[in-house]
Amino acid sequence: MNKSLITLLVAATTSLSAFAWPDKPITLVVPFPPGGSTDQIARILSSKMGEKLGGANILVENKAGATGTIGATFVARAPADGHTLFVSSLGPFVIAPHLFKVQYDALKDFDPITVVVQAPNVLVVPAVSAHKSLADVIAYEKANPGKMTFASSGNGSSDHLTAELFWQQTGTSGVHVPYKGGGPVMNDLLGNQVDASFMNINTAMPQLKAGKLRALAITSGKRSPLLADVPTLEEAGVKNAGVQSWQAVAAPKGLPADIKKRVHDAIVASISDPTVSSKLLEVGFEVVLNTPEQFAAFQASEFARWQKLITSRGIKAD
Repeated sequence: MNKSLITLLVAATTSLSAFAWPDKPITLVVPFPPGGSTDQIARILSSKMGEKLGGANILVENKAGATGTIGATFVARAPADGHTLFVSSLGPFVIAPHLFKVQYDALKDFDPITVVVQAPNVLVVPAVSAHKSLADVIAYEKANPGKMTFASSGNGSSDHLTAELFWQQTGTSGVHVPYKGGGPVMNDLLGNQVDASFMNINTAMPQLKAGKLRALAITSGKRSPLLADVPTLEEAGVKNAGVQSWQAVAAPKGLPADIKKRVHDAIVASISDPTVSSKLLEVGFEVVLNTPEQFAAFQASEFARWQKLITSRGIKAD
Protein backbone atom coordinates (compact mmCIF):
# COMPACT_ATOMS: atom_id res chain seq x y z
CA MET A 1 0.00 0.00 0.00
CA ASN A 2 1.54 3.29 -1.03
CA LYS A 3 2.13 6.17 1.36
CA SER A 4 -0.44 8.54 -0.16
CA LEU A 5 -3.21 5.93 0.13
CA ILE A 6 -2.34 5.33 3.79
CA THR A 7 -2.51 9.08 4.44
CA LEU A 8 -5.95 9.25 2.82
CA LEU A 9 -7.22 6.30 4.86
CA VAL A 10 -5.97 7.80 8.15
CA ALA A 11 -7.60 11.14 7.29
CA ALA A 12 -10.86 9.42 6.39
CA THR A 13 -10.87 7.39 9.62
CA THR A 14 -10.21 10.50 11.71
CA SER A 15 -12.98 12.36 9.91
CA LEU A 16 -15.48 9.53 10.42
CA SER A 17 -14.56 9.31 14.12
CA ALA A 18 -15.12 13.02 14.61
CA PHE A 19 -18.37 12.88 12.63
CA ALA A 20 -19.70 10.13 14.92
CA TRP A 21 -18.70 11.97 18.10
CA PRO A 22 -20.15 11.81 20.64
CA ASP A 23 -21.08 8.14 20.42
CA LYS A 24 -21.27 7.67 24.21
CA PRO A 25 -21.80 9.95 27.24
CA ILE A 26 -19.40 12.85 27.71
CA THR A 27 -18.05 13.16 31.25
CA LEU A 28 -17.15 16.54 32.70
CA VAL A 29 -14.63 15.83 35.46
CA VAL A 30 -14.66 18.38 38.29
CA PRO A 31 -11.68 18.02 40.67
CA PHE A 32 -13.59 19.43 43.66
CA PRO A 33 -16.62 18.45 45.76
CA PRO A 34 -20.14 19.34 44.60
CA GLY A 35 -21.52 22.78 45.41
CA GLY A 36 -18.62 25.10 44.65
CA SER A 37 -18.15 27.58 41.81
CA THR A 38 -16.40 25.08 39.52
CA ASP A 39 -19.09 22.47 40.08
CA GLN A 40 -21.72 25.13 39.33
CA ILE A 41 -20.12 25.93 35.97
CA ALA A 42 -19.84 22.24 35.08
CA ARG A 43 -23.52 21.61 35.83
CA ILE A 44 -24.57 24.56 33.69
CA LEU A 45 -22.49 23.11 30.87
CA SER A 46 -23.85 19.60 31.38
CA SER A 47 -27.41 20.76 30.78
CA LYS A 48 -26.75 23.24 27.97
CA MET A 49 -24.03 21.43 26.02
CA GLY A 50 -26.27 18.41 25.61
CA GLU A 51 -28.79 20.59 23.79
CA LYS A 52 -26.11 22.19 21.60
CA LEU A 53 -24.76 18.76 20.63
CA GLY A 54 -28.09 17.37 19.52
CA GLY A 55 -29.16 15.74 22.75
CA ALA A 56 -25.83 14.27 23.81
CA ASN A 57 -25.72 12.73 27.27
CA ILE A 58 -23.34 14.79 29.43
CA LEU A 59 -22.46 13.78 32.98
CA VAL A 60 -20.64 15.58 35.79
CA GLU A 61 -18.24 13.50 37.86
CA ASN A 62 -16.65 14.99 40.98
CA LYS A 63 -13.15 13.57 41.57
CA ALA A 64 -12.04 15.65 44.54
CA GLY A 65 -8.82 15.52 46.51
CA ALA A 66 -5.22 16.72 46.69
CA THR A 67 -6.06 20.33 45.79
CA GLY A 68 -7.73 19.24 42.57
CA THR A 69 -4.81 17.21 41.28
CA ILE A 70 -6.50 13.80 41.57
CA GLY A 71 -9.10 14.85 39.02
CA ALA A 72 -6.46 16.51 36.87
CA THR A 73 -4.35 13.35 36.81
CA PHE A 74 -7.39 11.25 35.88
CA VAL A 75 -8.18 13.47 32.89
CA ALA A 76 -4.55 13.70 31.76
CA ARG A 77 -4.49 9.89 31.52
CA ALA A 78 -7.89 9.52 29.85
CA PRO A 79 -8.33 8.79 26.11
CA ALA A 80 -8.21 11.93 23.98
CA ASP A 81 -11.48 11.12 22.21
CA GLY A 82 -13.65 13.99 23.40
CA HIS A 83 -15.63 11.89 25.88
CA THR A 84 -13.69 13.10 28.94
CA LEU A 85 -13.32 16.82 29.63
CA PHE A 86 -11.78 18.68 32.55
CA VAL A 87 -13.69 21.55 34.17
CA SER A 88 -11.49 23.23 36.76
CA SER A 89 -10.50 26.43 38.46
CA LEU A 90 -6.97 27.78 38.15
CA GLY A 91 -5.47 25.67 40.97
CA PRO A 92 -4.63 22.43 39.15
CA PHE A 93 -3.66 24.36 36.00
CA VAL A 94 -1.25 26.97 37.40
CA ILE A 95 -0.83 26.74 41.19
CA ALA A 96 -0.68 23.16 42.49
CA PRO A 97 2.29 22.14 40.31
CA HIS A 98 4.43 24.68 42.22
CA LEU A 99 3.36 23.45 45.66
CA PHE A 100 4.01 19.73 45.44
CA LYS A 101 4.88 16.96 43.00
CA VAL A 102 1.93 16.24 40.71
CA GLN A 103 1.41 13.28 38.38
CA TYR A 104 0.88 15.37 35.26
CA ASP A 105 2.47 18.24 33.33
CA ALA A 106 -0.01 21.10 33.52
CA LEU A 107 1.33 22.78 30.38
CA LYS A 108 1.79 19.67 28.23
CA ASP A 109 -0.76 17.02 29.21
CA PHE A 110 -3.94 18.91 28.32
CA ASP A 111 -5.49 20.41 25.22
CA PRO A 112 -6.86 23.77 26.36
CA ILE A 113 -10.40 24.49 25.15
CA THR A 114 -11.45 27.78 26.75
CA VAL A 115 -11.52 29.85 29.91
CA VAL A 116 -15.26 29.97 30.57
CA VAL A 117 -15.57 32.63 33.27
CA GLN A 118 -13.47 34.67 35.65
CA ALA A 119 -14.29 36.52 38.86
CA PRO A 120 -12.29 38.84 41.11
CA ASN A 121 -11.65 38.44 44.80
CA VAL A 122 -12.92 40.97 47.32
CA LEU A 123 -11.17 42.01 50.51
CA VAL A 124 -13.87 41.58 53.14
CA VAL A 125 -14.00 42.14 56.89
CA PRO A 126 -16.80 41.45 59.38
CA ALA A 127 -19.41 44.22 59.53
CA VAL A 128 -18.34 44.98 63.12
CA SER A 129 -14.68 45.47 62.11
CA ALA A 130 -12.98 48.75 62.96
CA HIS A 131 -11.47 48.75 59.46
CA LYS A 132 -13.61 50.93 57.20
CA SER A 133 -11.26 51.18 54.20
CA LEU A 134 -8.23 49.61 52.59
CA ALA A 135 -6.17 52.51 53.93
CA ASP A 136 -7.21 51.48 57.44
CA VAL A 137 -5.98 47.94 56.83
CA ILE A 138 -2.62 49.03 55.42
CA ALA A 139 -2.07 51.53 58.24
CA TYR A 140 -2.92 48.91 60.86
CA GLU A 141 -0.62 46.30 59.31
CA LYS A 142 2.27 48.75 59.12
CA ALA A 143 1.77 49.68 62.76
CA ASN A 144 1.14 46.06 63.83
CA PRO A 145 3.11 43.75 61.51
CA GLY A 146 2.14 40.09 61.60
CA LYS A 147 -0.98 40.56 63.71
CA MET A 148 -3.99 40.94 61.42
CA THR A 149 -5.44 37.54 60.47
CA PHE A 150 -6.40 36.70 56.88
CA ALA A 151 -8.44 33.54 56.38
CA SER A 152 -8.27 31.41 53.23
CA SER A 153 -9.78 28.18 51.95
CA GLY A 154 -6.35 26.53 52.09
CA ASN A 155 -2.63 26.95 51.46
CA GLY A 156 -2.04 27.85 47.84
CA SER A 157 -5.66 28.79 47.19
CA SER A 158 -6.55 31.90 45.19
CA ASP A 159 -7.58 33.74 48.37
CA HIS A 160 -4.30 32.82 50.08
CA LEU A 161 -2.15 33.87 47.14
CA THR A 162 -4.05 37.14 46.82
CA ALA A 163 -3.22 37.96 50.44
CA GLU A 164 0.45 37.09 49.85
CA LEU A 165 0.51 39.31 46.77
CA PHE A 166 -1.15 42.11 48.73
CA TRP A 167 1.44 41.90 51.52
CA GLN A 168 4.26 41.79 48.99
CA GLN A 169 3.03 44.85 47.09
CA THR A 170 2.27 46.93 50.20
CA GLY A 171 5.33 45.94 52.23
CA THR A 172 3.12 44.72 55.06
CA SER A 173 2.56 41.41 56.76
CA GLY A 174 -0.36 39.57 58.30
CA VAL A 175 -1.16 36.10 59.60
CA HIS A 176 -2.42 33.58 57.08
CA VAL A 177 -5.06 31.27 58.58
CA PRO A 178 -5.77 28.37 56.20
CA TYR A 179 -9.04 26.43 56.43
CA LYS A 180 -10.29 23.30 54.71
CA GLY A 181 -12.58 25.03 52.25
CA GLY A 182 -14.59 28.22 52.01
CA GLY A 183 -17.43 27.27 54.37
CA PRO A 184 -15.38 27.44 57.58
CA VAL A 185 -13.82 30.72 56.40
CA MET A 186 -17.25 32.31 56.12
CA ASN A 187 -18.34 30.93 59.49
CA ASP A 188 -15.37 32.41 61.32
CA LEU A 189 -15.55 35.71 59.45
CA LEU A 190 -19.20 36.10 60.43
CA GLY A 191 -18.29 35.08 63.97
CA ASN A 192 -15.52 37.72 64.05
CA GLN A 193 -12.93 35.01 64.76
CA VAL A 194 -10.67 36.19 61.93
CA ASP A 195 -10.05 39.72 60.71
CA ALA A 196 -10.28 39.54 56.92
CA SER A 197 -10.26 37.45 53.77
CA PHE A 198 -9.74 37.95 50.03
CA MET A 199 -12.92 36.06 49.16
CA ASN A 200 -14.29 35.26 45.72
CA ILE A 201 -16.98 37.81 44.86
CA ASN A 202 -19.74 35.27 44.19
CA THR A 203 -19.07 33.64 47.57
CA ALA A 204 -19.08 36.97 49.39
CA MET A 205 -22.07 38.64 47.72
CA PRO A 206 -24.91 37.10 49.79
CA GLN A 207 -23.32 38.20 53.10
CA LEU A 208 -22.35 41.60 51.69
CA LYS A 209 -25.96 42.14 50.63
CA ALA A 210 -27.13 41.01 54.07
CA GLY A 211 -24.83 43.58 55.70
CA LYS A 212 -22.86 40.95 57.60
CA LEU A 213 -19.60 41.59 55.76
CA ARG A 214 -17.98 44.81 54.55
CA ALA A 215 -16.10 45.01 51.23
CA LEU A 216 -12.98 47.20 51.24
CA ALA A 217 -11.39 46.56 47.84
CA ILE A 218 -11.74 44.38 44.76
CA THR A 219 -8.94 42.66 42.83
CA SER A 220 -10.28 43.27 39.31
CA GLY A 221 -8.91 45.83 36.87
CA LYS A 222 -12.10 47.87 37.09
CA ARG A 223 -14.94 48.18 39.57
CA SER A 224 -17.63 45.55 39.59
CA PRO A 225 -21.18 46.63 38.77
CA LEU A 226 -22.23 44.49 41.73
CA LEU A 227 -20.07 46.58 44.08
CA ALA A 228 -19.88 49.93 42.35
CA ASP A 229 -18.82 51.76 45.51
CA VAL A 230 -15.90 49.45 46.24
CA PRO A 231 -12.55 50.62 44.81
CA THR A 232 -10.10 48.38 43.03
CA LEU A 233 -6.73 47.72 44.67
CA GLU A 234 -5.16 49.79 41.90
CA GLU A 235 -7.42 52.76 42.66
CA ALA A 236 -6.52 52.44 46.32
CA GLY A 237 -2.81 52.68 45.49
CA VAL A 238 -1.84 48.98 45.48
CA LYS A 239 -0.13 48.26 42.16
CA ASN A 240 0.25 44.95 40.32
CA ALA A 241 -1.99 43.02 42.70
CA GLY A 242 -4.90 42.33 40.37
CA VAL A 243 -6.20 38.77 40.61
CA GLN A 244 -8.95 36.91 38.80
CA SER A 245 -10.10 33.49 39.85
CA TRP A 246 -11.18 31.51 36.78
CA GLN A 247 -12.85 28.32 35.59
CA ALA A 248 -11.81 26.64 32.34
CA VAL A 249 -12.32 23.53 30.23
CA ALA A 250 -9.54 21.33 28.85
CA ALA A 251 -9.23 17.85 27.36
CA PRO A 252 -6.57 15.14 27.44
CA LYS A 253 -3.70 15.99 25.09
CA GLY A 254 -4.24 14.85 21.52
CA LEU A 255 -7.90 15.76 21.01
CA PRO A 256 -8.64 15.74 17.25
CA ALA A 257 -8.94 19.28 15.91
CA ASP A 258 -12.48 18.87 14.57
CA ILE A 259 -13.76 17.48 17.88
CA LYS A 260 -11.98 20.29 19.72
CA LYS A 261 -13.80 22.81 17.54
CA ARG A 262 -17.16 21.18 18.22
CA VAL A 263 -16.50 21.14 21.98
CA HIS A 264 -15.43 24.78 21.91
CA ASP A 265 -18.43 25.82 19.83
CA ALA A 266 -20.83 23.97 22.14
CA ILE A 267 -19.34 25.61 25.25
CA VAL A 268 -19.50 29.06 23.67
CA ALA A 269 -23.10 28.54 22.58
CA SER A 270 -24.06 27.22 26.03
CA ILE A 271 -22.56 30.04 28.07
CA SER A 272 -23.59 32.74 25.57
CA ASP A 273 -27.23 31.70 25.92
CA PRO A 274 -28.89 34.79 27.50
CA THR A 275 -30.60 32.66 30.14
CA VAL A 276 -27.15 31.49 31.29
CA SER A 277 -24.92 34.54 30.84
CA SER A 278 -27.32 36.87 32.66
CA LYS A 279 -27.42 34.59 35.71
CA LEU A 280 -23.63 34.29 35.76
CA LEU A 281 -23.25 38.07 35.66
CA GLU A 282 -25.74 38.47 38.51
CA VAL A 283 -23.50 36.49 40.87
CA GLY A 284 -20.23 38.12 39.82
CA PHE A 285 -18.86 35.95 37.02
CA GLU A 286 -17.45 37.63 33.92
CA VAL A 287 -17.88 35.53 30.78
CA VAL A 288 -14.56 35.00 28.93
CA LEU A 289 -14.91 32.25 26.28
CA ASN A 290 -11.52 32.74 24.66
CA THR A 291 -9.96 30.53 21.98
CA PRO A 292 -7.81 27.47 22.73
CA GLU A 293 -4.75 29.44 21.62
CA GLN A 294 -5.62 32.36 23.90
CA PHE A 295 -6.24 29.99 26.80
CA ALA A 296 -2.85 28.33 26.25
CA ALA A 297 -1.04 31.68 26.28
CA PHE A 298 -3.00 32.82 29.33
CA GLN A 299 -2.25 29.60 31.21
CA ALA A 300 1.48 29.94 30.50
CA SER A 301 1.44 33.52 31.79
CA GLU A 302 -0.50 32.60 34.94
CA PHE A 303 1.75 29.56 35.51
CA ALA A 304 4.85 31.78 35.50
CA ARG A 305 3.23 34.49 37.62
CA TRP A 306 2.16 32.19 40.45
CA GLN A 307 5.42 30.22 40.31
CA LYS A 308 7.31 33.46 40.93
CA LEU A 309 5.09 34.46 43.86
CA ILE A 310 5.09 31.00 45.48
CA THR A 311 8.88 30.79 45.23
CA SER A 312 9.55 34.31 46.45
CA ARG A 313 7.16 34.01 49.41
CA GLY A 314 8.23 30.48 50.36
CA ILE A 315 4.64 29.21 50.21
CA LYS A 316 4.15 25.53 51.08
CA ALA A 317 1.29 23.09 50.57
CA ASP A 318 -0.89 21.86 53.43
